[in-house]
Amino acid sequence: MWIMLAFTFPGQGSQRPGMGRPWVNDESWELVDEASEVAERDVGRLLLDADAEELKDTRHAQLTTFVSSLMVLDAAERRGLEPSFCAGHSLGEYTALTATGALGFDEGVRLVCERADAMHQAGIENPGIMAAVLGLDDDLVEIACRRADNDVWVANFNAPGQVVIAGSKEGVAAAGFVAKQLGAKKVMSLPVSGAFHTPFMSPARDRLRKAIAEANPRDTEVPVISNVDALAHDAGADWSSLLSAQLSSPVRWKHCLLTLEALGVTEFVELGPGGVLTGMAKRTVEDARTIAVSTPEDLEKLLEWVNAGSPRGGAQLEGEHLFAHERLVVSPTAGLFTPIADLSDGAMLTVGSVLGHVGESEVRSPFAGVLQSYIALGGERVTMRQPIAWLRTD
Repeated sequence: MWIMLAFTFPGQGSQRPGMGRPWVNDESWELVDEASEVAERDVGRLLLDADAEELKDTRHAQLTTFVSSLMVLDAAERRGLEPSFCAGHSLGEYTALTATGALGFDEGVRLVCERADAMHQAGIENPGIMAAVLGLDDDLVEIACRRADNDVWVANFNAPGQVVIAGSKEGVAAAGFVAKQLGAKKVMSLPVSGAFHTPFMSPARDRLRKAIAEANPRDTEVPVISNVDALAHDAGADWSSLLSAQLSSPVRWKHCLLTLEALGVTEFVELGPGGVLTGMAKRTVEDARTIAVSTPEDLEKLLEWVNAGSPRGGAQLEGEHLFAHERLVVSPTAGLFTPIADLSDGAMLTVGSVLGHVGESEVRSPFAGVLQSYIALGGERVTMRQPIAWLRTD
């Protein structure tokens, strides 16, 4: 019996000052440099030196959270971990699509930048706020929004007893007042710059539709659970309408978690800054095993956590088990893979050993160990961060 891992990725609001510092000397930091080049913005400075006010800006919050999450993913993949399913909360859905290969890394960066800028502009045109309603059933929160008789809607179904509403300042205040009358324990304002996932974001949809069409999401082997319908999707063509609708539709995160549970997922790994999604999984899925990973130090804990949860001590990887002493070498770029002709199974590798080439780029091992086998075939077209070879490091 294999364990079923779900990788989940956080959304805007998870960012925090200095969240990049633990990663500066890690191999996965190279993604920050790549993102800076694509976005034409100093992502490294934002991750290291930006204060909370600067990171609150939607354009910075989304890009830094996206890149941070993919750094953690990259480091996890280098250690041999791959999921059965992926899901992301709001912005995190774009991270999930990039993680599964539906979007290339460059495409994901460009699309997130366009989304963030479009949402920022929509927030200027239609100023709004968001607030969390705690301790009230979903149906009663929706009733509170209707009774407010103003511009206010449910924006996130996060977990049982945790719903976010959004809209005009007056509308959110009115709905919050009714929610307390209906039994809400608390209504808490959120530090965001717009009424996300409501009709206030509709002006951003036209811009985003064009950008999604240009990105042209691809089919994937690992399905992604959509925020809009809480269903698993592996067809790239589905995402044009889903991502567009997501802007002004509620995030059905609770329903996404329940879908994963119904699909047999028992282990939830949150990759990226913060740990909010881990708390939501605990509240929503009975007997869920959860862990949040945001720093390099967390990665060894993750390997131990996965091995402890498996009936046979290992994590799922294409029918094989990888243990804490095993690692993957992943592709540095996309293109045709050519292995080194005289490198065979059992070869001793040192840090920096060349295992092959993807196009003109060398595939070098970041680890010392024994080559167990190649995963990619000679002449196979691989994507960035696709596993190339499997090592044993003990």
